[in-house]
Amino acid sequence: MIENEATKKAEEQYSASSIQVLEGLEAVRKRPSMYIGDVGERGLHHLVYEVVDNGIDEAMAGYCTDITVTILEDNSIRVSDNGRGIPTGMHPKEHRSALEVVMTVLHAGGKFNKDSYKVSGGLHGVGVSCVNALSDLLVAEVHREGHIFVQKYSKGKPLGPVEITGDCSDTGTTITFHPDAEIFVQSIVYKYDTLAARMRELAYLNKGIRITLTDLRPDQQVEEYILDANGDKKATGKMITRSDVFYSKEGLPEFIEYLDAGATQLIPEPVSVQNDKIIPIDIALSYNNGFSEKIYSYVNNIHTIEGGTHLQGFKMGLSRSLKNYAEKNNLFAKFKGELSQEDYREGLTAVVSVKVAEPQFEGQTKTKLGNPEVTSAVSQATAAAMDQYLEEHPKQGKLIVEKIILAATARNAARKAREMVQRKSAMSGAGMPGKLADCSERDPEKCELFLVEGDSAGGTAKQGRDRRIQAILPLRGKILNVEKAATDRAFDSEEIRNIYTALGVSVAKEDENGEKRMDLSRLRYHKVIIMTDADVDGSHIACLILTFFFRYMFDLIKNGYVYLATPPLYLVKKGKEEVYCWTDEQRSEATARLGKGSEKGVTVQRYKGLGEMSDEQLWDTTMDPSRRRLRKITIENAAAAERTFSMLMGDDVPPRRQFIEENAHYANIDA
Repeated sequence: MIENEATKKAEEQYSASSIQVLEGLEAVRKRPSMYIGDVGERGLHHLVYEVVDNGIDEAMAGYCTDITVTILEDNSIRVSDNGRGIPTGMHPKEHRSALEVVMTVLHAGGKFNKDSYKVSGGLHGVGVSCVNALSDLLVAEVHREGHIFVQKYSKGKPLGPVEITGDCSDTGTTITFHPDAEIFVQSIVYKYDTLAARMRELAYLNKGIRITLTDLRPDQQVEEYILDANGDKKATGKMITRSDVFYSKEGLPEFIEYLDAGATQLIPEPVSVQNDKIIPIDIALSYNNGFSEKIYSYVNNIHTIEGGTHLQGFKMGLSRSLKNYAEKNNLFAKFKGELSQEDYREGLTAVVSVKVAEPQFEGQTKTKLGNPEVTSAVSQATAAAMDQYLEEHPKQGKLIVEKIILAATARNAARKAREMVQRKSAMSGAGMPGKLADCSERDPEKCELFLVEGDSAGGTAKQGRDRRIQAILPLRGKILNVEKAATDRAFDSEEIRNIYTALGVSVAKEDENGEKRMDLSRLRYHKVIIMTDADVDGSHIACLILTFFFRYMFDLIKNGYVYLATPPLYLVKKGKEEVYCWTDEQRSEATARLGKGSEKGVTVQRYKGLGEMSDEQLWDTTMDPSRRRLRKITIENAAAAERTFSMLMGDDVPPRRQFIEENAHYANIDA
């Protein structure tokens, strides 16, 4: 009876008045993640990209050459371009300024009109209006028709009408906005390096456009360097504002050289594929002596991380051209094995960029292109350009074919090693690795696997863990650097086989579109936590494990399953009082607080290894879900991450030396 009355009451409460109609930009503020992905660090930076994309669209239409992005002292962002300027006249249907319509109405913009923009990245028309909705203050300044037009907004609503504040002789748009802390509750602090990676990428994709990024925050100043007589960098001791100018004269070939900075090239310069017919196609590719395949695809400057028809067409055209060339010149005569499509792409670095007037993306996230007509266009353009290159460069053609044969030979050897992994994996029902201390819970969402450096630390972790949800897999020393090893060697590594077996996953395989995918349906843990010592060796081991995940288990990173544990660096004690510290600043603060201004009686213990902690200390500081600090591994910019892994973990020393010299002032070196 009580249940029936409750049901009846609930039905009465759900009436016509329960239906909410969100007006204007209220929907964006109510569900911001639907429009910008999330309200964390990624979404915060996405606001900048949306505004910059408007300037890029102007550049693609032929009206903009310079874009300036400035991080202001209060973490506001100012984006200026020298395009035509957003129209400010009266809108015929809305009966208000077109500027106000663009800034406050979803799906309003010139990108739906093909006379204004033939190609555009922002197809949904929600970009700058979303930025406006999620900012507590936004100022739009337009230089157009000899006047300066200004309008201010707060949380998507105009604070007044469009005003003419002066005269000008130039054209362009400047958007200054401050993200709303009510929306971005985690942080509204922008990361310079994250913005720089995207600006660099846009400069390569749109040759001839100058993008300037400047950081005016005082705490982000960097040390000035000059070149000495030997051409080496020398610090002047002066701190200056951080700023970079991103400009590419050649475009994608220079992008390839940037991505392959740490690799030894098989061909002297990248192959360029350009076609400006119905579908403008711009591709650059090169081969190196590495073992990984690096292909980045873009549609209208949007990074299509899941590929699509343009990527499928590129792979088809490339393999067809190389296969025909090798057979024509009898270069496969001595090879008795079977060739796979992926053999043609080992050691390949390529960037595929197409401009499509009406792209069909799969979903709002725009991660995969679906236009079927793009496949044949890209395939034909790629094959034609490669055919010409191979005929004109027979020496390089022979080197590439030899690389293909070596890849096929290694793949056949790796298949046997993979079969061993599969036989020993949990999927086949065989036992777990002998060193694995498993947990009792069987729900993967609740389970955690700690990859621990060494048996000693592994033993401590086993004693201190929560046996119900936490599993421990000790790793012996430093695992194989897969950046320098062929696939067969990687799968021949016992430590790597143990990781596959413990996780219960299979080796990534190519799908029907040629994309490598892992079957995560039987993944046994949804948190894979790398836990190493807080010293140089521990950091190196963590890098080796991350390199393995990046190359062989990227889907784990993409799905947010990989984490780094952060054990404390110090234990500050005075009497019975103890404070764990993760930074030098925390140590100094704790020392001052416990000593009440004096260091007398205060002891500081520096933890250099997990083995120095007791099982209780390790649990309290590093493993207890309620108190620990985990860092999730994410890839905001795959191209920048690719370059970093290749440079730091590859064979080529000079780029690594340059990177260390340029970034050494950020590092904390133990005495």
